[in-house]
Amino acid sequence: MQDHVTPRRVVILGGGFAGLFAARALRRSPVAVTVVDRRAHHLFQPLLYQCASGILSEGQIAQPLRAVLRRHHNVSCLLAEATDVDAEARLVHARRPDGGAVELPYDDLIVAVGMRQSYFGHDEFAAHAPGMKTLNDALDIRRRIYQAFEMAETASDARERQQWLTFALVGGGPTGVELAGQIREIAGHTLDREFRTIDSAQARVLLFEGSDEVLGAFGRPLAQRAARTLQSLGVELHLGTKVTGVDAHGLTVQDRDGATARFEARTVLWTAGVEAPPIAAALARATGATQDRAGRIAVEPDLTIPGHPEIRVTGDVMSLNRLPGLAEVAMQSGAYAGRFVRHAVEGRTKQPKPFKYWDLGSAAYISRGRAVVKVGPLHLSGAIGWLAWLFIHLAFLTGFRSRLGAVLSWSVAFATSSRRERAFTWSDADADADAEAPAARAPGPKARRLWPGRLWSGRAPGPKAPSPPP
Repeated sequence: MQDHVTPRRVVILGGGFAGLFAARALRRSPVAVTVVDRRAHHLFQPLLYQCASGILSEGQIAQPLRAVLRRHHNVSCLLAEATDVDAEARLVHARRPDGGAVELPYDDLIVAVGMRQSYFGHDEFAAHAPGMKTLNDALDIRRRIYQAFEMAETASDARERQQWLTFALVGGGPTGVELAGQIREIAGHTLDREFRTIDSAQARVLLFEGSDEVLGAFGRPLAQRAARTLQSLGVELHLGTKVTGVDAHGLTVQDRDGATARFEARTVLWTAGVEAPPIAAALARATGATQDRAGRIAVEPDLTIPGHPEIRVTGDVMSLNRLPGLAEVAMQSGAYAGRFVRHAVEGRTKQPKPFKYWDLGSAAYISRGRAVVKVGPLHLSGAIGWLAWLFIHLAFLTGFRSRLGAVLSWSVAFATSSRRERAFTWSDADADADAEAPAARAPGPKARRLWPGRLWSGRAPGPKAPSPPP
């Protein structure tokens, strides 16, 4: 029996969809909730690709956790990363951004840490092929996309120019399909007539997928429609291929027959595979829980770890009935875990029902006016699918200002093809790498001056430039 002085302590690891919905379910309960996350914001991850492609700003898909939970007076937020769990002492060990250690005692622990990008044992690929799981990833990809066109404009020769104008994406799931469609729209419409040397519409977008179809989880009819839409946009599909190497100038792939091929591309983006963060392995060691190949933790039907009824695992990091890693699964499992704790605090004796996921469907946006949506037996595509996609994402965006801002940004982007969020900064890491290895660069033609203070290297033949003003 909890007394009136010390409320029941609930620690939630993760401020994503699962963690947020768990905290909301405990809003009016006599418990002290602590939400621990290594980032200070809640991220609407399904729209990361729209931030990366310049349609939405980071503020429209990410809201400060403290602002989202400000009305939840029994909830406090802690900026830290959980590193270990002492299941016997019921203690979470965490590390603050400055390296300081934090210990959090709990009566109930809700694990909602999500998943991170997986390179299938080739972590060295990450330096040249960023994934898209965080806000930093989206901003990095935005820089790489738009900087590639700028670099192509001043490339020293045709080969280098084509390398910069080639974009390779690894993974044909929703993220890869959505990003491939966006890059083609950027090249063919957004940047149309903005450059003088290159034709942005000639950019190549290559999509590599290990299976026989893109969007395989959507079923064959929608997968085939998505493939046709991508091909009509100019996306080159390479199905049944496995990436065996990635470097700064491209990637090497192998098909099912063992034949290898090399593709030169200065921009390689990784949208395939996820794995559990280290805290999942630490929790498994502490509790004896089993993990699948991706590191997800196996749970009971009530989302608890066997032998530990005080610990519930939710969202992408839980392994239960082969549920997919979707935002809807995270929302529903987080809310279920929060309600479970609330009912226990309220003294309800009725045994709660096992967690049951209500499939609200899957959606993937491909291009303006074209999307695919699967809701049970209902399959939508084209303009109708796009309208359904629009409604679904507006319904789940956190905060009224986020919804209003998204509507305005989408209206501009869909009506004019322009993208207001195209700002990016120069990468200091790239500049430092170039400065450290000048000999590694292939010699190009001597730079020649076009205007006072401006250099141009290897401009492609074209109309004669006007004489500079006296």
